[in-house]
Amino acid sequence: MKDYTKKNIKSLKPSATLVINEKSKLLISQGKKIYRFGFGQSPFPVPEKIVEALKKNAHKKNYMPIQGSLDLRTSIAKYISKRTNNSFSAEDIIVSPGSKEMMFLLHLGFDGDVILPAPSWVSYEPHSIIGRNNFHWIETTRENNWFPSPKQIEDKVKNLKNKNTFLILNSPNNPAGSNCKNFDEIAKVAKKYGIIILSDEIYTELSFNGEYNSISKYYPEGTIISSGLSKWCGAGGWRLGFFAIPSKLKSVLNMLKVLSSESFTAVSTPVQYAAIEAFEGDHSKYLEKTTNILNAVANYVYENLKSNKVLIQKPEGGFYLMPEFLNSKFKTSSEMCEDILDKSGVALLPGSDFGFKTNKMLARLSFTDFDGEKFLQNTKSGKKPDEEAIKNFAPNIVEGTKKLVDWCKSL
Repeated sequence: MKDYTKKNIKSLKPSATLVINEKSKLLISQGKKIYRFGFGQSPFPVPEKIVEALKKNAHKKNYMPIQGSLDLRTSIAKYISKRTNNSFSAEDIIVSPGSKEMMFLLHLGFDGDVILPAPSWVSYEPHSIIGRNNFHWIETTRENNWFPSPKQIEDKVKNLKNKNTFLILNSPNNPAGSNCKNFDEIAKVAKKYGIIILSDEIYTELSFNGEYNSISKYYPEGTIISSGLSKWCGAGGWRLGFFAIPSKLKSVLNMLKVLSSESFTAVSTPVQYAAIEAFEGDHSKYLEKTTNILNAVANYVYENLKSNKVLIQKPEGGFYLMPEFLNSKFKTSSEMCEDILDKSGVALLPGSDFGFKTNKMLARLSFTDFDGEKFLQNTKSGKKPDEEAIKNFAPNIVEGTKKLVDWCKSL
């Protein structure tokens, strides 16, 4: 059969997170009990006021501006400016069908090199390959909370021939669920070398300490903020994200507008109207309850899984934990995860999908396999769920964690 695929695409495979989700569904359809710890999707319903706004505007069918509706961009600009203490205007915002799409277009249009911390979300590297950009990994450590040190960044950028560079930072991060502690120090290095920072803030509303932090506070002129509706308000399938781009990076915004016009044209009109309610409305009670649930469930997994055979960081936000299994039975983390799935029914993603070397026995664990609507209805404001509530409303988490603990006994 003749192959019509470009050379730089041939090395790619479907996104690991989507593959594990589909594989889990297939195994479940075959009657197997699977604990879906591989796919990171919000288990919670979209806040009712946002759903009502979508229903109210479902009849609106005209194309919106490429950059997004003015009302929505104004709402996002006010929302981001308040959080960062910066001054974004509607002209600094561009809306896309999910932040993933805008990241893809950035990689496609950017002329330079890309620096990726290991671990990183599974799509950052493929985006670089598709965009034909040179990408460079910085392997992080547990001691540094799985973020690159300023020295590592400086050492890396000094050796790059291409002085156009951007670095992706994601905090709380995927796959470890850790917060970056040294944005101020990283910002100094970025300023010194003119590095553009893509601050992927899709999980910031879900920080367990309730605090917002962003490198844009320390390096506003060189930081692009990326976020959207998929994680904090459970609207992943609605596909709405945005970039907030400082005025000094106007050329990046202009490039993305052109690429947007030639790809997705505009984001769904009713969803844009609903998103105005998401960014302007008061959803603090919803966020408090959902974050308390995630925090409680994450800590349940952490406390029960950590042992002399499993190294794991205390969860700080988002949907994930990143256990390291201490063993010499397997050659690769992929082989290990296959064995875990086969023997325990627990679906995990191998650390190699996130930039780690294949022989490091790390895996990503998503603790979202529960009925979020039911859990939310049975959680009181201001109260973190106890273990009994977790057993009642997140039984798959409890059972799956026990299965994983039992599997570890064979190490």
